[in-house]
Amino acid sequence: MSPTSGHTAVIEKAFPGLPPDAIQMLRDFAVEKSYSADTILCREGDKADTFYVITGGRVVISRDLEGDQDFVMGFLGPGQYFGEMALLTEETRSATVTTIMPTQCMEITKKDFEKVFEASPHVARSFLRTLINIVRETDKRAIEDLEERNAELAKAYAELEAAQSDRVAKAALEAQLEVAAKAQHSLLPTDLPKVPGYQFAAYFEPARHVGGDFYDVRILPDGRVSVVLADVSDKGAHAALFMAVARTLFLTEEQHHTNPVDVASAVHRGLISASNYDMFVTALYGVLDPNTGTFCYVRAGQDEPLFVRRDGTAEFLGGRGRFLGLWGDIPPVLEEQTLKLEKGDCLVIYSDGVTDMRSPSGESYGRDRMINLVKNIHIYDADRIAKGIYSAVQQHRSSADAFDDFTLVTLRVE
Repeated sequence: MSPTSGHTAVIEKAFPGLPPDAIQMLRDFAVEKSYSADTILCREGDKADTFYVITGGRVVISRDLEGDQDFVMGFLGPGQYFGEMALLTEETRSATVTTIMPTQCMEITKKDFEKVFEASPHVARSFLRTLINIVRETDKRAIEDLEERNAELAKAYAELEAAQSDRVAKAALEAQLEVAAKAQHSLLPTDLPKVPGYQFAAYFEPARHVGGDFYDVRILPDGRVSVVLADVSDKGAHAALFMAVARTLFLTEEQHHTNPVDVASAVHRGLISASNYDMFVTALYGVLDPNTGTFCYVRAGQDEPLFVRRDGTAEFLGGRGRFLGLWGDIPPVLEEQTLKLEKGDCLVIYSDGVTDMRSPSGESYGRDRMINLVKNIHIYDADRIAKGIYSAVQQHRSSADAFDDFTLVTLRVE
């Protein structure tokens, strides 16, 4: 279908100086086509045989780089064109052009362009002069752009040399992050212990490459089961290393103390003496007696655990306690709490990254959503409960960035 007369101005804009008879002939030979968004009009490396003038919409021009990456070279809109070399040479496409919205183009194939030459040598010469001027102007702009980029590159190189020490520091930090991430992954349990009559499950997802949260479930020498979930006050490599120290202290001290308060107090002292970081740890540490169903725990600044009974009644459990590992001259006040677990009961221990997870509008997930959700799914096994909480929180977060680690441990009595 030939373009309407309304496209004459578009052709005149694309080919300034072209005489009216040449413009009319281009209109006669040009074909107007419409494309939906995300349509590849031409691909880098393909044979070039069509010239495009955009009459509506917008396209992006990109080139392939190593590593399956695309380099965006620019954007074109109405009155602009691409593929002019397809009418003059047998070269392949030098870039990929993709629509980023519904787009309309006037297209002239090399075959039709040759018909213009055959039909009117005068028009052909006029068009050829104009096309050559366009190519020259394009080359001129490319050279100017290259000179500008070279100047920017020289400036950036000078700045880079001046900031060499910063680069070294950054490289060292990246290496440290990689080591910390591997260390953290190896410290967290891959499988939780099997305890007759009880189910355990956990879910952990750091907000960054490495996080400051950790958890563990271990069977103690006397047959009891220890449960710990803790959150370091900072994020990044230092927090991950501080987390490793805290975890080691919990593992060590639970071998020497039977009372959760004594374990937490010993961890506090160990952090004070072993670390110079200005950080602290919030934690919930508890010990389950599988024979009696008694769960004794201490809450050292950690969020209140959620307890849902078999009949569906639920509450957030209290217990006074301060964070660990800071203010060595002021010992933390810690209160031991005792909970009697019965068949069908469910306990959810979590970090503040769960309830504080925000939606794109900035609304936190909150404790109300948490308690309503668990009341509805507490009849399922521990693993399904953990996954259900994670799915609901991630759905609430949607496209928003996570600003804190997501960590939880679920315990359910069979």
